[in-house]
Amino acid sequence: MKLAGLETFVVAPPAPGWGGRYWIFTKLTTEDGIVGYGEVYASAVAPDVQVAVVRDVFERHMLGESPESIEKMFRRAYSSGFTQRPDPTVMGAFSGLEIACWDILGKARGRPVWALLGGKMNDRVRAYTYLYPLPHHDLTEFWFSPDQAAEAAVARVEEGYTAVKFDPAGPYTMRGGHQPAMSDISMSVAFCKAIREAVGDRADLLFGTHGQFNTAGAIRLGQALEPYSPLWYEEPIPPDNLLEFKAVADAVRIPIATGERMTTKAEFATVLRTGGAKILQPALGRAGGIWEMKKLAAIAEVFNAEMAPHLYAGPVEWAANIHLGASIPNLLMCESIETKFHDDLIGGRIRVENGYITPPEAPGLGIDFNEDLARAHPYTGNELHLQMQEDPCNYQGGNTFAGGAPPIED
Repeated sequence: MKLAGLETFVVAPPAPGWGGRYWIFTKLTTEDGIVGYGEVYASAVAPDVQVAVVRDVFERHMLGESPESIEKMFRRAYSSGFTQRPDPTVMGAFSGLEIACWDILGKARGRPVWALLGGKMNDRVRAYTYLYPLPHHDLTEFWFSPDQAAEAAVARVEEGYTAVKFDPAGPYTMRGGHQPAMSDISMSVAFCKAIREAVGDRADLLFGTHGQFNTAGAIRLGQALEPYSPLWYEEPIPPDNLLEFKAVADAVRIPIATGERMTTKAEFATVLRTGGAKILQPALGRAGGIWEMKKLAAIAEVFNAEMAPHLYAGPVEWAANIHLGASIPNLLMCESIETKFHDDLIGGRIRVENGYITPPEAPGLGIDFNEDLARAHPYTGNELHLQMQEDPCNYQGGNTFAGGAPPIED
C-alpha cells in the first residue's frame, strides 16, 4: 500500500461564507485504489500557490511511501530545506496530506480513525459555536449589537449548545498588538453582560480575540471581562511573542486559550512551559495533522492543560478534530460550524445533536466527501483565506475578523 496520486480541490463556500473565503481539500490515492481526504488550513499565500506547495510536499516527501509512515514523512517535511522549525505554509500543506493518510489507514483496516489513535476515550464530543446572525437579523448590524448577540446565544442554547463564542473586541492588524480603545472595552463588556444575562449558567461564554492587543491592552480588557466569568480569553496577544502570554495569564482571572495560528508541538510547548495558556486550540489542518496534535494532547496533559480544537475551515478538518477529540482524555470541546454546505460536502455523516457530536463509526474519517459538489463550487480568486487590517486608527467599529463579521464578498 503506497501513496500514488494527489488531487486538490479549492472550494468557495456559498454566502454567507461561514468558515472562510475558500477551503483546500486533498485527495490521496494509493496504488491499490484506496482514497483518503484531508484539508489544508493555511492562508499566508494565494490558494494556487498553496496548492503548489501541497503538490511539492507530496511529491518530495510522500509519493511512493506507505501512508503508515506518518512519523517519517512528518520529519521530512518539518526538516527539509534546512528548516527543522515551524513553518505554517509547509506544515499546512503536510497537515492536509497527513489527515488524508489517516483516512486511508482507517479504510484499509475497516476502522474509524479514533480507533487507530488508542481507542475512544469520549463517547460524545462537546461542541461549541460562534454566534452567527439569526435569519431575521441584519448582517451588518448584528456584529455591533449586544442584544442581537444575546438573542442568537439563546437560540443556540435552546438547540443544546453549552458554550458560545463571540468577538466584539475591535480590529486586528498587521502592526501587531495595540491598546484597545475604550469603546472596544465598553462594547466587549456590553456583549458579555447581555449574553450572560440571557443564558445565565446554561452556557459558557467563550470570549474571542485574534491577537489584537499588546500585553498591557490585553490585561486591561481581560480584567474588565472578569465579572462575567468567561470560560476562556482567546488569543489575547499576537502569537509571535509566546513568552508574553504568561504575563496576561498572571494578571487576568480568566483561562487563556490560544493556538489557531500555531503549528507543531514546538510552538505550543512554550506556552505550556511558561503557564501562558491552559487551553490549546490547534487547527489540525495547519498544526501538523492528527498525529502531531495527538502528541501535543499528551504533552498538555502533563501540564494539566486542555484541548479545544479550532475550526474556521471546512468539514474535513472538522472530522479530523472529532476523531482526535474522541481519543484524548483532556478534551474540553471542539468548535463546530453548521451550514447546509458543510453538511452536504461530507454526506451528513457528522452532526451536532443537542450540543454534542457522536464520533463516527464508519472506517477512516467516517465521511462521504462529495467531489461533484466540491467541483461545482470552485474558488477562482486570488485573495487570502482571511485578511488583516493595516491600521487600527482607521477602524470604524465592529469586528473585521471573518469568523465574526459581515459575509465575505469578492
